[in-house]
Amino acid sequence: MLTTLASAILASEEELAPLIAPPEVIAGVAALVFLMLGLVVFAYRDVANRHSHKTGTQNGHDAGH
Repeated sequence: MLTTLASAILASEEELAPLIAPPEVIAGVAALVFLMLGLVVFAYRDVANRHSHKTGTQNGHDAGH
């Protein structure tokens, strides 16, 4: 009985769910998504300073007027 139980435990394997792509491809896609999001953030990092008339501060633009 003990050998039957042990052989049943050893014979049972965990069945993994199939992936749509290899793990390396999934990691590469995730890295590209984060890179694209980082580029978007980088592109808009200084937008608030370009519109100083909305914030009421003068960053050297028309300082004499």
